[in-house]
Amino acid sequence: MLLFGEYTVVKGSRALAVPYAQYAGVWSYEAAEERQVSADALQQFHTYLRNLQQNKKALCLLDLNDFEQDLADGLWFDSNIPTGYGLGSSGSVCAAIYDRYGLDKIKPHAGINNQQLGKLKDIFAQLESYFHGASSGADPLVCYLHQPVLMSKTGLNIATLPKPKEQSYSIFLLNTQIPRKTEPLVKIFLQKCENKDFEQRCKNELAHYADQSIHAFLQNDTAALFENIQLLSAFQYEHFQQMIPDAFRKIWQDGLDSNAYTLKLCGAGGGGFILGFTTDYLQAQKRLASYTLEEWKGFQ
Repeated sequence: MLLFGEYTVVKGSRALAVPYAQYAGVWSYEAAEERQVSADALQQFHTYLRNLQQNKKALCLLDLNDFEQDLADGLWFDSNIPTGYGLGSSGSVCAAIYDRYGLDKIKPHAGINNQQLGKLKDIFAQLESYFHGASSGADPLVCYLHQPVLMSKTGLNIATLPKPKEQSYSIFLLNTQIPRKTEPLVKIFLQKCENKDFEQRCKNELAHYADQSIHAFLQNDTAALFENIQLLSAFQYEHFQQMIPDAFRKIWQDGLDSNAYTLKLCGAGGGGFILGFTTDYLQAQKRLASYTLEEWKGFQ
C-alpha cells in the first residue's frame, strides 16, 4: 500500500510504501472458480515478458519456458487482494513471478543495499508497467521484500515503522465498492501536468505535504502528521476531482470540516479504497456508519 506519495512519486518526490498483511496471494494448481481468469491474465503477461526478452529490453531474465510449462499444467495465482482497489494486486503478481522465475535474482536479506534496492525497483517498475502504463515499482518491491520502503530522489531505504504503543491514531481503508483501472487515471494526471502551473503546484505543495507527512509519520509526530494530511487532503479534493468518485466528495469534505477523520487517495484513486486517518477511530466509524471501514494493522 502506498501510504504517501501517490502521483507525485512519478515526478521524483518521496514516497512511503508499506506492507498490508491482511491480503496476500499464492501460487496454486487447485481447481477454483477464479482459476481460468487468473490463468488467462498470466498467459497474456507471459507474452509481454517474452516480447521484452526477445527484444533485449528486459531488465531481468526470467525462466519463461518454465513459466509457460507451469501455465500449461494449470498454474494460477490465488489471491484475496481485490483488483483495482489500490492494494497492490498487480504488484503481488510481479513480485511472485520474479521470485519464482527470476534467474540470478536479488534475494531479500537483512543487509540488502541501496544499489540492490534501486535495481529491484527498476525491474519491478518495468514489470508492473504492463498493468498500469507507468509504475514506480513500489508496490511489487514492498510485496517482494515484505518490508516498508522509503523512496526519494537520492535512492531507496528500508523504513522502520513507529511502534504500536506509541500510536495515538488509526489508519483505515474505506471501501468505495468501485473497482477502477490505474492506467487511465495516471494518464489524466500526466496530461494535467502538461499545464505548468498545475505541475508546479504538485511539486511545491502536494509533494511538500506528502514529504512532511512521511517525516511526521516516521517520527511519530501526530500533530504535524495530521496538519499535513489535512493540507494534502484539501489539495486532492480541489485538484484531483476525477480521482474522487462523486458519491464520496461529501464525506471527504465532511472530514475536512469536522476533523473527525481525514481522507486521502489510496494509490490512483478513482474508486477502490480511500485511505483515512483519525485520532478517534470509534468516532470515525460512527460518522461513516454507512460505509465499510477496515483498520490497518500495520502497527501490530
